[in-house]
Amino acid sequence: MFDRDKWQEIFSTIKKNKLRTFLTGFSVAWGIFMLMILLGSGNGLHNGVRMNFNRNALNALWTWTGETSIPWKGLKTGRPIRLTNDDYTILKRIEGIECISGRIGFSNSTFVHKAETGSYYVEAVHPDIGVVENHLLDDGRHINDYDIKKRRKVIIIGTDIKEALFKDEDAIGKNVKVNGIMFKVIGVFHKYQSTRNRIAYIPLSTGQAVFNWGNRIQSFAFTISMTDKLGSIAVENKIRETLALRHRFDPEDRKALGSYNSLKDFTEMNNVFFGIKAFVWIIGIFTLIASIVGVSNIMLIVVKERTKEIGIRKSLGATPGSVIALILLESILITTIAGYIGLVIGVGIMEVVNLITEQIAAGQTVDAGERGGGTMFRNPTVDLNIALASTALLIAAGTIAGYFPARRAARIKPIEALRDE
Repeated sequence: MFDRDKWQEIFSTIKKNKLRTFLTGFSVAWGIFMLMILLGSGNGLHNGVRMNFNRNALNALWTWTGETSIPWKGLKTGRPIRLTNDDYTILKRIEGIECISGRIGFSNSTFVHKAETGSYYVEAVHPDIGVVENHLLDDGRHINDYDIKKRRKVIIIGTDIKEALFKDEDAIGKNVKVNGIMFKVIGVFHKYQSTRNRIAYIPLSTGQAVFNWGNRIQSFAFTISMTDKLGSIAVENKIRETLALRHRFDPEDRKALGSYNSLKDFTEMNNVFFGIKAFVWIIGIFTLIASIVGVSNIMLIVVKERTKEIGIRKSLGATPGSVIALILLESILITTIAGYIGLVIGVGIMEVVNLITEQIAAGQTVDAGERGGGTMFRNPTVDLNIALASTALLIAAGTIAGYFPARRAARIKPIEALRDE
């Protein structure tokens, strides 16, 4: 393995055939490069989608109302559906629902604290909204049931609002005007994996009272106990049936009652990405195999060109094992070096793309009133274990690529080789 003369001869052969060596190495480097790019891109898409789902609880479900679009038991289309506090009480009893919060949204609300002002999104909610939307408290507390019962004028604010209005001042216990109504700040929070936190929450009962909503609710947010797609759909259908019965509309009327099932979409998306990953691996491996076949063919040409030389070696006492080792080492050397270069370039490009996407995500403004938002492409890097496994695969492939030509060389008879022209 570490015979100096053997390595000198290998490097001499490579030096004499620079173009052939370059083209052979390029095919291998391209194969592993494409594998890294495909794997990194697949990971980037999967991570981006998963991060967007993780902004809220994975088992979250939302419902909202509109106008009927299907006639129902003599009732015409175009009827507005209005949710109420009674709906909240009844929906809480449905089996499979863990958390529930009513929601009323107020966009472009004016916030004032001393000389600082700003326009932000406010939601009137129940305490469970913190679980549904993955709130992380930085200071203070969340809205509780006592706030709802007493219609307290309290508010929790996102970190962006705190920094804009209060600067370095402690916000807890301070007052802030929202659309001319004074509220006391009881908490500062940020949303999980969100780059912007320009939203605030007040008790739903308070929002109904001070902003003249009576007992009406705009929409509902839930988390459900089911952990599978079919179970989550069953709970969603039960909610639809319950509200359809109360408000007299067709349960299948999606315009009367819209819904979004996070667990259902997440499960379906995972299945899609499983197929994408399998496809990426198949394409990448076949690209790599094509490169290795190219190496093997080149080594067959090398053996053909050196037939006479091999015959002389064998006539002078060279063993079949030494001939195999010579061809094999040349194949492994070219494959390993070229493959490692392709690996480093592929991983390096994915790291650069990762840096760019993170900078874009950090500077991206997401409307706090939307559930979605954010980039769909995050952290497109390749796992270290996969990179190491690819390197090991390269060495094995180089061995295989060189073995068959080497075995052919070892079987050459000295007499026949000396006659070769």
